[in-house]
Amino acid sequence: MTELLAPPVWVNTNQSFRNMLSDVSAQRRIAVDTESNSLHAYRERVCLIQFSTPKHDYVVDPFAFSDLRPLAPIFSDKKTEKIFHASEYDLICLKRDYGFEFCNLFDTMQAARVLGYPAVGLDTLLAEKFQMKIDKRHQKADWGARPLTSAQIDYARQDTHYLFLLRDLMETELREKDRWELALEDFARACKVEDAKEKLNGSSWKRFGSRKGVSLRELTVLSALCHSRDVIAEKLDRPPFKVIDDNLLLEIAKRMPEQDVDLADIGLSTKQIRLWGGEMIAAAKRGAAAPLVKLDQPKRPSDAVMRRVEKLKAWRKKVAQEMKVESDIVLPKLYLGLFAENPPKSLHELETAMKDSPRRFQIYGTQILGLFGG
Repeated sequence: MTELLAPPVWVNTNQSFRNMLSDVSAQRRIAVDTESNSLHAYRERVCLIQFSTPKHDYVVDPFAFSDLRPLAPIFSDKKTEKIFHASEYDLICLKRDYGFEFCNLFDTMQAARVLGYPAVGLDTLLAEKFQMKIDKRHQKADWGARPLTSAQIDYARQDTHYLFLLRDLMETELREKDRWELALEDFARACKVEDAKEKLNGSSWKRFGSRKGVSLRELTVLSALCHSRDVIAEKLDRPPFKVIDDNLLLEIAKRMPEQDVDLADIGLSTKQIRLWGGEMIAAAKRGAAAPLVKLDQPKRPSDAVMRRVEKLKAWRKKVAQEMKVESDIVLPKLYLGLFAENPPKSLHELETAMKDSPRRFQIYGTQILGLFGG
């Protein structure tokens, strides 16, 4: 299936924004997507917001406007359905950058997961359902750069233009499989976006704590190395891994280089050594002399809690296999810990705990209660 599309509307003036807002606000459903620059900046930000209506595709340049608050009522409107594909990251970014709240969502990727599709990427679904091929050449583009090419802007609008077709097909299939209400529960839960945690210089060393064979002293050195790397990355406005990647940083902590030739032996490039080699060696020395870092020790659940978790997981996996879906479609992860820590003693108690998942309670409530002897 091929379709000759009219050019998208590039929204970067007050007049074009007002025109778009008038059109989008009048719709009962719109398709939405965003593009961010996480691969190209120290602190990512939303670089494009795409909206599609049945007749027009809009690509908004957020950098052109000092105030995007007029968009807030659209995202929070209960009557306007917002169609996303893989909404989680978009919603996190939109809330982080603009404080938007969300209501009435349809996520075509989550719909595909509820239906048990083995591959749920947008390009895969469009190819399978409509024989459309999406050009992914610009997938990793620097969306924070300006000016963008017409090809990049056209690529950005393709992530929303076809969502109406896909959404309607997904609804039909969900209703045919009697999974519509399960999907609606997931869409509603996706709207509850928590505030993003602030990115702190140097805190990335904690990621190494989960790696096997890394000592506390090496973690302490990594803490100093990560802090220095983050200072450099923030100054350059680039992701830390584009300064020195994690594997090389770990090797520096393990081998404690003393001069440039040691850094070259570890694998740093001539440019990295020239620009940051001295600071990396100095940071490693600071870490070697610093007091040992302390890892956060999560509270270990009791044996009884762990037994209940395993019992829930085993039941959930069995039901998921019968439905040909992933386990969290049967029972979302949030309920595992909740029920393991506080096992329900009655159907009424379970229904209260699952107030946001009434359909799942209706289908599985008796089975879940039975796992705990109820």
